[in-house]
Amino acid sequence: MDTPRLHPDTIEAVRDRVDIVDVVSQQVVLKKQGKDFVGLCPFHEDKSPSFSVSPSKQFYYCFSCGAGGNAFKFLMELNKRSFADVVLDLAQRYQVPVTTLEPAKRQELQRQLTLREQLYEILALTAKFYEHALQQIDGAPALAYLYGRGLSDATIQQFQLGFAPGGWQTLYGYLVEQKHYPVNLVEQAGLIVPRQKGDGFYDRFRDRLMIPIRDGQSRVIGFGGRALGDEKPKYLNSPDTELFDKGKTLYGLDLARAAIAKDDRAIVVEGYFDVIALHAAGLENSVAALGTALNAAQVRQLLRYTESKQILLNFDADAAGVKAAQRAIGEVEEMAYRGDVQLRVLNIPDGKDPDEFLQQHSAADYQALIEAAPLWIDWQIHNLISGKDLRQADQFQQTSQAVVKLLSDIANADTRTHYVRYCAEIFSNGDSRLVPLLAENLVTQV
Repeated sequence: MDTPRLHPDTIEAVRDRVDIVDVVSQQVVLKKQGKDFVGLCPFHEDKSPSFSVSPSKQFYYCFSCGAGGNAFKFLMELNKRSFADVVLDLAQRYQVPVTTLEPAKRQELQRQLTLREQLYEILALTAKFYEHALQQIDGAPALAYLYGRGLSDATIQQFQLGFAPGGWQTLYGYLVEQKHYPVNLVEQAGLIVPRQKGDGFYDRFRDRLMIPIRDGQSRVIGFGGRALGDEKPKYLNSPDTELFDKGKTLYGLDLARAAIAKDDRAIVVEGYFDVIALHAAGLENSVAALGTALNAAQVRQLLRYTESKQILLNFDADAAGVKAAQRAIGEVEEMAYRGDVQLRVLNIPDGKDPDEFLQQHSAADYQALIEAAPLWIDWQIHNLISGKDLRQADQFQQTSQAVVKLLSDIANADTRTHYVRYCAEIFSNGDSRLVPLLAENLVTQV
């Protein structure tokens, strides 16, 4: 029987889920060495460890025989198996649903692949167009805004920041009329919008500071545009396209992966400029979700690069930021209870976001806040009791019930006992004689 042709979404899902250290360690004894792992090469008679596996790059390489590649290639070369067979095995191992292609659909697949390459080309050219526009007279206010935020030319260039000129068809004229790209492709790239009345299109982004959004291979897949005046919305993102899915994308991950692996911790913030400011300050292990709550798929992306599975949420300390943190915790709560992720929450004092904080403080000050950030359960408990008068019976009962619900899902008995005692001390209002009784009461409910 012929091996089935796999749908590219299946291949991409397996690629996102698989961890090369996990795959290789089942065949090779690996030892930690710095941020990487080393072992005896399975592709030649290796006498001393010359085989290196990089979790941050998801890549292996032998410094002796030159063998190298990703997890797919490792299993293909080691077991002399086809690409499809390897992907199918990994899909089963990592519980990824498999979709295959019928022969009649293969031509359509080729068309989709061609379309994607054309969209990458258009978006890359658009990013350069915006970068160039930033340096022109019309881009002066946007450039002044960036300098006013303390960004250097090197940082502006690193993040490919640009400017979308005013006018309804400036980019349209460049891409369609000058470069002769088909108008339907430019629309599919999310760059132009059809007019509601009559024929024609207009530029989606106009008179905005432009922030390219890149994938793991540093290819531009979309844009975020910030208004320079009072225009609403303040931030306008590309729509979901063939290339861009904001629910699966983390801004800055292409630049953050190596630092996440080195620091063994990922920091998730709310906004583009939080990421840019942190990177500019040397805190390069930071990324941002794109206008949506951090979800489990995005967390799994980050966990590939941190051995200790540490993720720190640093959302704004205002009501909206606290709600965003609560939503993010809800998304990954099951993973956190199992210990699959070591989740911490950092709220900067005085309600500041990382960008604001770093304009007045040093990177060392921010690092100190990171080290003091509480575990997510401690943060949740603090939020549950904050502003409550536990001397009032109704507030005491409401808060204790919420705490019981939080603690009841802790799988580890020792951890659960620790938090029962901790919460009993809180509810005792400083009367140590009440702690054993309150702890016993909590235990019976948990």
